[in-house]
Amino acid sequence: MWSRERGRLKPLRCGVEELRCRRREREAALRKARREQQLVSKRLLRDEALEEAEEGCVAMIFGEAEIQQFLRLAQRGTEEKEREGALVSLRRGLQRPETQQTFIRLEGSIRTLVGLLTSNRALLQLEAARCLHELSHSEQSAVVEACLPATSYLLTYLSGHSSDFIELCLYTLGNLIVESEAVRRQLLPQGIVPALAACIQSPHLTVLEALGYALSQLLQAKEAPEKIIPSVLGSTLPQRMLQLLQPGPKLNLGVAVEFAWCLHYIICSQVNNALLITQGALSTLGLLLLDLAGAVQRTEDAGLELLACPVLRGLSNLLTEAAAEAVGRQLQLRDERVVAALFILLQFLFQKQPSLLPEGLWLLNNLTANSPSFCTSLLSLDLIEPLLHLLSVSNVVLTVLCNVAEKGPAYCQRLWSGPLLSSLLDTLAFSDTEVVGQSLELLQLLFLYQPGAAQAFLQQSGLQALQRHEEAAQLQDRVHALQQIALHG
Repeated sequence: MWSRERGRLKPLRCGVEELRCRRREREAALRKARREQQLVSKRLLRDEALEEAEEGCVAMIFGEAEIQQFLRLAQRGTEEKEREGALVSLRRGLQRPETQQTFIRLEGSIRTLVGLLTSNRALLQLEAARCLHELSHSEQSAVVEACLPATSYLLTYLSGHSSDFIELCLYTLGNLIVESEAVRRQLLPQGIVPALAACIQSPHLTVLEALGYALSQLLQAKEAPEKIIPSVLGSTLPQRMLQLLQPGPKLNLGVAVEFAWCLHYIICSQVNNALLITQGALSTLGLLLLDLAGAVQRTEDAGLELLACPVLRGLSNLLTEAAAEAVGRQLQLRDERVVAALFILLQFLFQKQPSLLPEGLWLLNNLTANSPSFCTSLLSLDLIEPLLHLLSVSNVVLTVLCNVAEKGPAYCQRLWSGPLLSSLLDTLAFSDTEVVGQSLELLQLLFLYQPGAAQAFLQQSGLQALQRHEEAAQLQDRVHALQQIALHG
């Protein structure tokens, strides 16, 4: 990055371009790592009224004989209540992993359960579906694989009339999809994407939230970019998702969280983000960011951080697309509103969910990387000092400052007027070579663009700070070059 030839710096234009290139490569690697750290989870949907009615009933571990008896009664019981009661007892037992293992080893057990699921008795259907739901929540892959014969029927019932039953089928399918490639291989040609696209027209919020969960599980599959996401993008799902994410009185937090994660997974796949942008994904997420900033100022409502995370990630990743170069036009928002909203969220996350702060800072990095206007907003709103306070949380702060500094002398002059130098001297005391390296990059830009920066650095014992890193192989060239420019100009 630095040239030691004759102890001189490379020409300014090349130096800045190299700095930018190096940072972009590092950011690309980090974004890839974040994409690969997928969030996989399962949901357990249990009827609260049933749980209360069964309070005190401890889930028992059942053996083969007891399971066979429950299935026999459920199939051939003389009374409806007797048949239903047998399935209720079986469902309680299936809450225990030991009973689950015994159940799937028992010949014909799944076939019998599927038969009850497809019967013409609504109550028996519902209880059989609840048994399958308990099995789908298992952490044992063999139990999940055993449910494969039921998945086609669960898919068929998504077109039914009972919102409660559809919700249960969606959560069960979501649990099975995420873990079993065999389940996905069976459901994709049977039309799971069109079935989910039909469900998204439901007026029931509980169905929409369950649908968002099932779709997010499907989108996390390793084969999703090649085999699933193109079909999703070719359906009505993305446009309807964006409608459901529009801020306003009808926005439901639970539904919004699920579909924001869906959008995040689609964006991360990089299959066709240009299409999402033309459909309004950037403007929708930008408006949602403003709405979130207003919400965190008005309420202490738990759960807002659950929506903030996918919104920040989705916006950040969309902004890396070539199709989003005209950031201001695509967001259809004033730059200052976006930057101010982001800092409100950063303050909220600092207090409530510090682990999410790097997500907000990555968004700020992507906003400022190629946009002088966003850099101007950062300076005009006097946000450099608040930004420096976040240095202890993430060194992405230094990347953002480099974005601003590389825009030229006017930006460096505005940067220099605050507490920047003392903060950089503090970071040079760190042992983390990446943090120190970024600090050196920023100092290089300041020395090149801001008259008097090198002299002020010398007066604040900057040379001594640099000497701490003279032996670090990764930093030697940059340390030497900074020493030369500080001493000789």
